[in-house]
Amino acid sequence: MGYELSNRLVVGIASSALFDLTESDAIFREHGEEGYRGYQEKHRDDELRPGVAFPFIRRLLSLNSLSTADDPLVEVIVLSRNDPDTGLRVMRSIESHGLPISRAIFRQGRSPYDFMPALNMSLFLSANGQDVRGAVSSGLAAGHVLGAPHEDDSDDDDLRISFDFDGVLAGDESEQVFQTGGIEEFRAHETRNAAIPHDAGPLKEFLAGVNRIQQREEEERRRNPGYRIRLHVSIVTARNAPAHERAVTSLKGWGLRVNDAFFLGGIDKGEIMKVLRPHIFFDDQETHLVSTSRTTPSVHVPFGKINEVAETDRRPA
Repeated sequence: MGYELSNRLVVGIASSALFDLTESDAIFREHGEEGYRGYQEKHRDDELRPGVAFPFIRRLLSLNSLSTADDPLVEVIVLSRNDPDTGLRVMRSIESHGLPISRAIFRQGRSPYDFMPALNMSLFLSANGQDVRGAVSSGLAAGHVLGAPHEDDSDDDDLRISFDFDGVLAGDESEQVFQTGGIEEFRAHETRNAAIPHDAGPLKEFLAGVNRIQQREEEERRRNPGYRIRLHVSIVTARNAPAHERAVTSLKGWGLRVNDAFFLGGIDKGEIMKVLRPHIFFDDQETHLVSTSRTTPSVHVPFGKINEVAETDRRPA
C-alpha cells in the first residue's frame, strides 16, 4: 500500500523559507544560475542557517510525538525551484539540523506549487513572492515569509500560531466593504450579518488541520494528566466590537476554534506580538506586517482585492 497523505496535516516549504539563503540569493543575482549552481556544489556540505519559518516547522514536526513513526500527524515536504543537484545542500542541511523531512520536489527554476493538490497540502511557505502569488491566484493556500530570521529559543517546546481574520481565515468580502465604504459602513455591514458565517478564506483548511492536532493533544491529556499542551492558536485582528461577533460566529459555524482572540480596533499588532511571541503570524496586508516582522516570523498571504498588484521575484527557492 502506498503512503497516504489524506489524513495528515501536510505543509509545503521552500528552501528559501526554511533556511537563510541571503548569501546564496546574492550569488544568484550577481552570477546567474550557473554561478549559483557552482556555489552550491562547492558548499554542499556547509550547513545552511535557519530561516524565517524554521522555528515554526521544527515545532510543528515535533508534534509527531503524539503519533507513531509510520503514521505521523504532520508531513512537511520541500517544494523547491532548485534542481536536484543544488538541492542536495538543502537536504543535507535538513538532516544536519535533525528535521524529520524526507520528501522533496525540485523543479529547476520552475514554480512547484502546482503539486500542492496532489500532495494534499493545506499550506505552502516561500520567500519567493511570485510563487506565492501564483499559488494564491490558483486558489491554493500560500504565504510569503518576510524579514530576517529571528532567534529561536530551543528550550521553548510550545508552538504558537497567530492569524489575522479577514483575507486569511475568512474571505475578503468585509474587507472590500471597508475599502469602499469606510469603517462605519463596515461596522453596519457586520452587524447586519452577525449571524451569517463568512465564506472560507485561504487558510481555513490549514486551521482545521491544526485543530485536529489540538484535539489529539486533548485526548493525550485525558489519558495522561501530566501531559502539557504545546499547541496554541490565536487570531489577532483589527476588528473590534461590534464586528467581533461575526468573526466568532464564523469560527463556530465552520466547526473551528482558537485559544485566544485579540480584537484590536486599529491598535498596532506589532506591540501585541512582542508579548504574545507567536512562532508564525499570517496577515493579508503587508502594511500590518511592517511592525510585526521586526520581532515575529511574519507571513504575507496575498489574497483578495487589496492584493491585486503583481510582484516580480526571481529568487531560487
